[in-house]
Amino acid sequence: MLMGKPDWLDRIAQLLVLGVGLFALFFGLFMIIAPLDWYVAIPTVITTGPPNQHFIRDIGIAYVACGVILLYASVNIHMRWLAALAGALWLSLHGILHIYEVSVGICSPDAFIADAPGVLGPPLLLFLALAILFARQRIAPAGIPKSLFLKLANAQAEESEREYHDAIAAAPGHALEKFMHFLPASMHRHAAPPLLFHAARMGANMVEDCGPCAITCANWALADDVPKDTVNAWFKGPDNLPGEEALAFRFGQAIATQSPDAFELGDRIEAQYGRDVRFELAMSAAMVRSFPAMKRGLGLTKACSLTPLEV
Repeated sequence: MLMGKPDWLDRIAQLLVLGVGLFALFFGLFMIIAPLDWYVAIPTVITTGPPNQHFIRDIGIAYVACGVILLYASVNIHMRWLAALAGALWLSLHGILHIYEVSVGICSPDAFIADAPGVLGPPLLLFLALAILFARQRIAPAGIPKSLFLKLANAQAEESEREYHDAIAAAPGHALEKFMHFLPASMHRHAAPPLLFHAARMGANMVEDCGPCAITCANWALADDVPKDTVNAWFKGPDNLPGEEALAFRFGQAIATQSPDAFELGDRIEAQYGRDVRFELAMSAAMVRSFPAMKRGLGLTKACSLTPLEV
């Protein structure tokens, strides 16, 4: 999942989807508004037979639909990657049709080569964008097949964690899919520095006394480039932490314990780092508590004292 602001590779993926979306939208509008002009503007189209305005507009509508979907996806590609995949579907099938036609001799190799940039280029660019996101694990989990999600989630999970994931997956009413939509909200970080963000999460998590949850929380911090020594120090509480880490940790604790101290600690964070940072720390500290709370309800929690707290 994406934590923090998009980097340059994220922006490249976003621009690829945006560019293909604009191409599909304007290409489709050209076909709808001026089908005969489009017919003569694309030299290879003439070789397919006389123009049919209705048929040209039909294809134009498909292009416009793809363009709209891709533009929607490009706004938040990490969360809307499924929309980008849907937008790529027709473009990909269109490209496959062209490959089929040249392979069986319906169209000439010269016509295929002339059409290839406009026919095969857009879907290939979309799959490149998605490959960038998938390779870096920068996508929201919602939409990932259940079996793959469980395999990834359980890869290094402790036994109670695996039981927890399996319980969600087995629940009726698409519970796992809804859970996967919840995960990005619990990890929302855009303005907050990683150190403060994960310290607040850990502070809230430690209050719940769930060792496996604390390890999971620590692993997310490591994935967000927080140093291992720093994360391990959090397991011992805030007393010996540097000032800003202790402040964020205690803020998370105060939220989890519903302490009035949360007001004063939050004010200090807001004064130093701004309202957005306070919001992100508060949101994550509040939401991270749901995981140990749910495990406790399912009888799957294990106390911190029974779990080796080290990563």
